[in-house]
Amino acid sequence: MESKFKRTLVTAALPYANGPVHIGHLAGCYLPSDIYVRYLRSIGHDVKFICGSDEHGVPITIKAKKEHTTPQAIVDKYHAMMGTSFKDFGISFDVYSRTSSKIHHQTASDFFKVLYDKNVFTEQVTEQYYDDTAKQFLADRYIVGTCPKCANPNAYGDQCEKCGSTLSPTELIDPKSTLSGSKPILKQTKNWFLPLDKLQPKIKAYIEKHSDWKPNVYGQCKSWMESGDGLQPRAMTRDLDWGVPVPVKDAEGKVLYVWFDAPIGYISATKELLPDSWETYWKKDDSRLIHFIGKDNIVFHCIIFPAMLMEHGEFILPDNVPANEFLNLEGDKISTSRNWAVWLHEYLQDFVGMQDVLRYTLCSNAPETKDNDFTWKDFQTKNNSELVAIFGNFINRTLVLTHKFYEGKVPEAKTYNKEDLIVLEELAKAPAKIAKSIEQFRFREAISEWMNVARIGNKYLAETEPWKLIKTDEQRVATIMNVALQISCNLAILAEPFLPFTAIKLFKLLNIQPLRWAAASQTSNVAHGHKINKDELLFSKVEDEKIQIQLNRLQKNKEENLMSTGPIEFKPETTFDDFSKMDIRTATIIAAEAVPKTDKLLKLVVDTGIDTRTVVSGIAAYFKPEEIIGQKVCLLVNLAPRKIKGIESQGMILMAENAKGELSFVSSLNNEIENGSVIR
Repeated sequence: MESKFKRTLVTAALPYANGPVHIGHLAGCYLPSDIYVRYLRSIGHDVKFICGSDEHGVPITIKAKKEHTTPQAIVDKYHAMMGTSFKDFGISFDVYSRTSSKIHHQTASDFFKVLYDKNVFTEQVTEQYYDDTAKQFLADRYIVGTCPKCANPNAYGDQCEKCGSTLSPTELIDPKSTLSGSKPILKQTKNWFLPLDKLQPKIKAYIEKHSDWKPNVYGQCKSWMESGDGLQPRAMTRDLDWGVPVPVKDAEGKVLYVWFDAPIGYISATKELLPDSWETYWKKDDSRLIHFIGKDNIVFHCIIFPAMLMEHGEFILPDNVPANEFLNLEGDKISTSRNWAVWLHEYLQDFVGMQDVLRYTLCSNAPETKDNDFTWKDFQTKNNSELVAIFGNFINRTLVLTHKFYEGKVPEAKTYNKEDLIVLEELAKAPAKIAKSIEQFRFREAISEWMNVARIGNKYLAETEPWKLIKTDEQRVATIMNVALQISCNLAILAEPFLPFTAIKLFKLLNIQPLRWAAASQTSNVAHGHKINKDELLFSKVEDEKIQIQLNRLQKNKEENLMSTGPIEFKPETTFDDFSKMDIRTATIIAAEAVPKTDKLLKLVVDTGIDTRTVVSGIAAYFKPEEIIGQKVCLLVNLAPRKIKGIESQGMILMAENAKGELSFVSSLNNEIENGSVIR
């Protein structure tokens, strides 16, 4: 680690307490952070691992209303469930706190008050929807209506989940309050904004000092600042009754914006853990702060929270934010609402004692630089072909032969030949290789290097064949088995950050106490004459039947979603005159690119035969830009232009959508149909 840092504070993104933990959460944030922390502990570094439940915000209040209970009951339920799952999976938090705690409310309030007293915030009076029946302002998610872009009748006030468009509540057609079902009215309200536009020079300088961050993180930060009009003021308060009350006058009925108070949860959790020394980690220049998050939280951890910390003035800033991309499941995006997920608590019940198999699979398949996919067949292959056939096989053969030839006592290596020395040299180099990968947040590479050590051991035994050589050269076999046992011990040391349960088992089989990372550079950790324990299998094969059970469960969930969705109903009757107003023409996509800071929007350039125009379309989840160039489409050309993410969109591509929400182009046009042809 860098010598200027005496201590490291590692945070994992606070999981939102309105549902259990799934494998996407693990791969994106919690497993990488745990590996990193375990490594730091193994090299003797002073590290604290901080996390907790994020327990405020509108989705929790909505869930509470649906379940006819209170927000506190919801967060209590999921805080306990998530905490238990993390612990059982081996995530080694020093503290797992929660943002509904008294210490957090006080810490967040104090933080806001410091910025308020420094006149950091700007007060703005804006018009927001108000439910006159329920007598309260409506957060965006409490408003539903018809999407102006795809006509989905159940779009939210902040986003249409069908077409992926980002919306504001006033854009919805026929908006309704989810509280009373009545039509909301616009009413003025005052909130406090963080002026990110004015703070952009500071933020930009901070980001550019960290150009060594992962490209996906650094690139997204630059995009936020350089696209369109750059950073814009963002409200740090909300008109709600669930959250941290805004601690200033004239703020009744308002709470802190959840993304203002949630990152402060790292500070309050550290206070809870270290009431007398927490400032040492947060306010000393020789402390290092690292946030592990998913890509959807980059803006909050790299821009908004650092801006808050800078304006406060007493805290260190994040030194690195190694965000991962998203993990998909069986080729489809993980969705909690569709129950398309592998839930951690269910996995722990179905695969008892197999935490490390999932840890290995998720780490070796982690979405570090791009979205990746988890499949149950790959899980089975990782277990059977790698953990069992490579690592487990080497350990099993080594321990079995030691007991068979030497009654479980470590034989003496008197003379090493060239073959032995090459293996021992590779073994001594492995810790530095793996450490470098971990320190650079390349965990897939690190675990691959670890498995390579097991491959070296397997190759060594296969080439020396001690089970045959024992008949003619016992002394040579003694050296071979000594080397194999040294490899086994070092594999246990190096496995601990990745596979902690397996490391403990292997140390017990070798009958030695766990050793720290530095010992793995040595090749004499298991002493001559030391007695090892009887062999036990570290891993067993996962049979097809067990995998099929999981696939069947997912298929059942998919079928239930289709049944619950049902056929899409016809819209209300219209007239021929209304239909005839629409000018639908054939066109060809001639250029396509992703819209920055979005996951679902593509910027398309289309040739209408009459002109060339730009259209923004919410189809990025189903089509890659390079795949649709040359695609014939049906285009509504006389739709009034509108700006989407700062881009003027001149028309709408017609798409077909099935009950699963999957999109396809409405076109069977051949190249003989000219662009601009009228569709009647």
